[in-house]
Amino acid sequence: MDFYKTHRVTVEELEKTIEHGAINVLDHGFIRVVDYMGNDESIVQAARVSYGKGTKQVNQDKALINYLMKHYHTTPFEMCEIKLHIKAPIFVARQWLRHRTASVNEYSARYSILDKEFYVPSPENIGTQSEVNKQGRSSELSDEENAEILEIIKNDSLHCYNNYKKLLNLDEQGNVIDENRSGLARELARVNLTMNYYTQFYWKINLHNFMHFVRLRADKHAQYEIQQYAELMLDLLELWCPLTYEAFMNYRYNSYSMSQKDLDVIKRMIKGEKVSQECSGLSKREWDYLTNILDDNE
Repeated sequence: MDFYKTHRVTVEELEKTIEHGAINVLDHGFIRVVDYMGNDESIVQAARVSYGKGTKQVNQDKALINYLMKHYHTTPFEMCEIKLHIKAPIFVARQWLRHRTASVNEYSARYSILDKEFYVPSPENIGTQSEVNKQGRSSELSDEENAEILEIIKNDSLHCYNNYKKLLNLDEQGNVIDENRSGLARELARVNLTMNYYTQFYWKINLHNFMHFVRLRADKHAQYEIQQYAELMLDLLELWCPLTYEAFMNYRYNSYSMSQKDLDVIKRMIKGEKVSQECSGLSKREWDYLTNILDDNE
């Protein structure tokens, strides 16, 4: 393949990531940067379109990007795009693809045969159903319970995959079992596979929506497995657009959304008034949210 000198902006650290290949996640997953367009300069250029290339002073670029992030001027960030190759358990991919702001093409199990790769959580990431968060896990289990659960997951996954191959009329090595019969159509043979089997997809998204994804999925309340991918994407953001990363961490990722009532309570507290939930005008859920924010920042 011939490589030509480009007149487009490039990011040396991200180029190294492309060169080094996939970044491993979980037990069999990965993230791989396939391509990208733009960097911090592209955001500044878009915001200062009448200035042509914008300014060469980094402090001015930084101030502008901070302003754009703080005041939700999102379109300049949409000038940058990134394309990733993702390998993730099916249940993670289903959460991922709920974000409908990207272009996606997923590996087709109607066309190809899935590999014998399935996700098994580590013992420290197995937990009981949370009584507070209906979507999440809570306390850890005993070593004996963990061992039993892991055995069930592994055995079920292997059993389903073995039957998947039988339905396809294939043995473990992929050889035809019975020359006198045809295998079941791949689109049907896959139906009994468990959700922890791995899938792959290409995911192309602009920087604005990339940051929105990361803010939600790298959050401590997100499912552990998708958090692992989102945290790596935070690292990629820092390599790709360091000024934007810094602004994102300050104004989005490590910030909180407050209502007018929240601000009124804080103003009363600043003036020295002792405010309780009963006299705050906030519901218990709203009060807990506000007090948790204040406790986190003490």
